[in-house]
Amino acid sequence: MVTEGIRQIAVLGGGAWGTALANLAARAQPSVQVALWARNASHVEEMSATGVNARYLPGVPLLSNIRPTADLADTSNADVILAVVPAQTLRSTLEALAAHIKPGAPIIICAKGIEHSSGLFLSEVAASILPDHPPAVLSGPSFASDVASGLPTAVTLAALDGELAAELASLLSTPWFRLYSSTDLRGAEIGGAAKNVLAIANGVAAGRGLGASAGAALLARGFAELSRFGIALGAEPKTLMGLSGLGDLVLTCTSPMSRNFSLGVSLGRGMTLEEATQRSGLTEGVHTCGVLVDLANAKRVDMPIASAVDAVLAEQITIDEAIAALMTRPSKAEFGEIR
Repeated sequence: MVTEGIRQIAVLGGGAWGTALANLAARAQPSVQVALWARNASHVEEMSATGVNARYLPGVPLLSNIRPTADLADTSNADVILAVVPAQTLRSTLEALAAHIKPGAPIIICAKGIEHSSGLFLSEVAASILPDHPPAVLSGPSFASDVASGLPTAVTLAALDGELAAELASLLSTPWFRLYSSTDLRGAEIGGAAKNVLAIANGVAAGRGLGASAGAALLARGFAELSRFGIALGAEPKTLMGLSGLGDLVLTCTSPMSRNFSLGVSLGRGMTLEEATQRSGLTEGVHTCGVLVDLANAKRVDMPIASAVDAVLAEQITIDEAIAALMTRPSKAEFGEIR
């Protein structure tokens, strides 16, 4: 067993989600040291001195078996790596990690997105840099504040090797954090990537005051797009119906705690993309949108909502033009061909 007798877990990423997962791992495995890596040395000094990540997760004390660090060499004894850095910085982080990572240590990817520069899914990025380290994906409806507060949460942990997926799920399990294992690696990461783009659309509708009916319609038709895209790329339909697909989509498309939804709300209220980004912070959907649409077009998958979001973000059309285009599409059967 890969996780048998582990002594250290490393969490890469000192944001809210990385901190929440570090605390989760530390509580699930109280005899194991958890290295929490953040790239900013002053940030690490603050966490070490205060025992709290006041910048990103204030009010939540770090457990005693967590050690903040800015040196990737401090992760060299880690038996399992949780990569919680933003999707677009995963490559550079793993390249820096390569000189320190313990042989065979699995990498659990906890970011959600598609690499903009290459069009690769994040498991593909990890496999290309660290081919001897099996990638896994943690995905599903989960906010850092909920997990850090011990609120009931259920997510999916997927790896190509079912036994490894089950081991890793067991490693992070607590009475309030339930993990379901899966072998559908691609399906789990497709849901996590596509829902961010679709959440921007739902946020725009909310910010524009289009009403609950429009929001429900966008959610349902967005899920249809996600499903078509996922199946075209080899995902299992049951995965798309599960926590990492429909579950995450519902959460991200309806909660103001979602950065992608909040960015859409700001756009719907008339802010520019720059203004909305300053207000909402990092939004993976902005970076994923263009490459998601390109991949869909390459597979001849119809994704009108995602395409409309992409065109609005690129300032090719206005929000009102996007709404009109979606509402005047030719009438068709609701359940046609999957592609």
